[in-house]
Amino acid sequence: MGSTVLSEMATEIVVPVCAVIGIIFSLIQWFLVSRVKITSERNASGSNNKNGYSENLIEEEEGLNDHSVVSKCADIQNAISEGATSFLFAEYKYVGVFMIAFALLIFLFLGSVEGFSTKSQPCTYDSHTMCKPALATAIFSTVSFLLGAFTSVLSGFLGMKIATYANARTTLEARKGVGKAFITAFRSGAVMGFLLAANGLLVLYIAINLFKLYYGDDWEGLFESITGYGLGGSSMALFGRVGGGIYTKAADVGADLVGKVERNIPEDDPRNPAVIADNVGDNVGDIAGMGSDLFGSYAESSCAALVVASISSFGIHHEFTAMLYPLLISSVGILVCLITTLFATDLFEIKVVKDIEPALKKQLIISTVLMTLGIAIVTWLGVPSSFTIYNFGTQKVVKNWQLFLCVAVGLWAGLIIGFVTEYYTSNAYSPVQDVADSCRTGAATNVIFGLALGYKSVIIPIFAIAVSIFVSFSFAAMYGIAVAALGMLSTIATGLAIDAYGPISDNAGGIAEMAGMSHHIRERTDALDAAGNTTAAIGKGFAIGSAALVSLALFGAFVSRAGISTVDVLTPKVFIGLIVGAMLPYWFSAMTMKSVGSAALKMVEEVRRQFNTIPGLMEGHAKPDYATCVKISTDASIKEMIPPGALVMLTPLIVGIFFGIETLSGVLAGSLVSGVQIAISASNTGGAWDNAKKYIEAGASEHAISLGPKGSEPHKAAVIGDTVGDPLKDTSGPSLNILIKLMAVESLVLGSQFVYRGLVEFYFDEVNDDDDKLGYVKR
Repeated sequence: MGSTVLSEMATEIVVPVCAVIGIIFSLIQWFLVSRVKITSERNASGSNNKNGYSENLIEEEEGLNDHSVVSKCADIQNAISEGATSFLFAEYKYVGVFMIAFALLIFLFLGSVEGFSTKSQPCTYDSHTMCKPALATAIFSTVSFLLGAFTSVLSGFLGMKIATYANARTTLEARKGVGKAFITAFRSGAVMGFLLAANGLLVLYIAINLFKLYYGDDWEGLFESITGYGLGGSSMALFGRVGGGIYTKAADVGADLVGKVERNIPEDDPRNPAVIADNVGDNVGDIAGMGSDLFGSYAESSCAALVVASISSFGIHHEFTAMLYPLLISSVGILVCLITTLFATDLFEIKVVKDIEPALKKQLIISTVLMTLGIAIVTWLGVPSSFTIYNFGTQKVVKNWQLFLCVAVGLWAGLIIGFVTEYYTSNAYSPVQDVADSCRTGAATNVIFGLALGYKSVIIPIFAIAVSIFVSFSFAAMYGIAVAALGMLSTIATGLAIDAYGPISDNAGGIAEMAGMSHHIRERTDALDAAGNTTAAIGKGFAIGSAALVSLALFGAFVSRAGISTVDVLTPKVFIGLIVGAMLPYWFSAMTMKSVGSAALKMVEEVRRQFNTIPGLMEGHAKPDYATCVKISTDASIKEMIPPGALVMLTPLIVGIFFGIETLSGVLAGSLVSGVQIAISASNTGGAWDNAKKYIEAGASEHAISLGPKGSEPHKAAVIGDTVGDPLKDTSGPSLNILIKLMAVESLVLGSQFVYRGLVEFYFDEVNDDDDKLGYVKR
């Protein structure tokens, strides 16, 4: 129906070049961060370069002349880094066994579709054309699963390493001013963001081209095999999110309840035995877990778009540039995020505390505006003026400007979700201030107000997602929804940079406290951390919103592959699936929250034991046993992450094999509708409670001062609310978006097996043209 302006050769160059540019940019940012030396040597020069590292330190505060402070920072950083690395290696041992076992399961399931036959078979959507055997799909799906799993693990690990590398450097830069500390923290986050976005894009691009050497013109089989990439990414993300979330919140709850509430000592006080475990948890949960999570979303949305496009005019006519449209969006996204990052680190300077949060919000706005222009250019260059998209048995004609609107509506819906999340979780606005005010009458009213806030915060994001779905489906069917999800994730490098900035700043504040730095330094790191809490909530909002669109796109690809034209909710099988699917997020949340509670109980008992049995600990004359608390969090998270993971991974298998595709369709739809609502509510409730506590602690307004100071009854009530919210915002809530994505992509990858077994009856006109009897379909 038309050709693309961008040639196939140009596409072959543009995608990998953009990925390599992203990797190079991340390495440059890493180099700039590394110039902040963790040594006790004085800077000799007094130059006043805006972003330089040679100016004299501001030494008017007490204690800054003591060079031992710097060595303390280095020691604490090493302890956090070693703890995080040892946990991830312990986690990856278990995850590695699962990865191999599940890869074998994928091979056996898909290979048995045609009895491990090596003969070519008629294509699903064109019976006159021969496609590669099912055994090939089994082999290549297994390979792509392993590629996705490895890339996901690598993304999380690299993010954790740069975060633990940068935390003490951010602390030391805070001695020069809040602007220097901000730049260090943000550049460190950018390293993670660009590495993840570029690696994910490059590995997927290479895999497609290598698989194409075997599949040739069989693009249907090629892109069906590629879906394993998304499954591998999300599988690892699930365990990373759940395991890391249990680790960090067990330590955080234990440290807060005993330290703040019972002993009335500051957060991150070195006397608290759980303080190192708490700081380690920030990295393994909020950095490694988030990195794997967003990589999974990116991989799945790309795979969903490729699968749907492969059975449309792009795939039928072998239009390579148009087929790689999802990858072109991600490519231009890297360039846009690169330009956006320069606004934060080089073009503007943070001079005072109040500039921090606006600077981070500007990142979101600038990247969205620039990306809108980038999408328009890519759509004009990479998509024909009109084309057809498979739409449940029919071919729908789509114009390229309609496809542009699909991507753009997803992009702007993400920005809306981000700002709504900020409104409900930032202590600069009335919702969180109302939650803080409710602490006057105790923890009970704080909990009530926080829950109400979380429920209310769901409304606008759901409408934004609904509008995105309506617009994108109306214009380009399921392909429109898939690219809308990609639009929301197109600025993933900037989103991750902002998100990773939060835990790095949090660690920086903890190191300042433990190293005995002055309260002026801690005020600066607290300001960085407070802004980071809000941006972390925004990041979770992006992740959940994109998960909804990704899951629906995967669901559409699944039912298309299964040959289902409609899913009738009045059918008992489907309705049962809906009810069970809507229940699964509650079951999953119950498991993860109880896991945090059990681990936190052990942590509280250990912290109390040390305070009660170690002479001089409370007075600061003795050193606590940090290692025991780290071990408690590690052991608990490794043990407790397995049951929730098994629930998510086994549900599609059991339902698909024993109850059929109709019931599985209901389960996927139910879990999507229910999971998105719970995830948004849980994340925003927990974020609001956290920032309500920080609002009281900061005492930046007359209202906040009236609720404080630290140790007051309202403050203790706020701390209790914060501890209740910890597993909601950092374990259950963020993990739920992986649940809905993972079940959908697993169903897509293994869908051919469910159909082949003939264990489901559904309406399919081609089975019997004479009547509409129920029939069996085997492929």
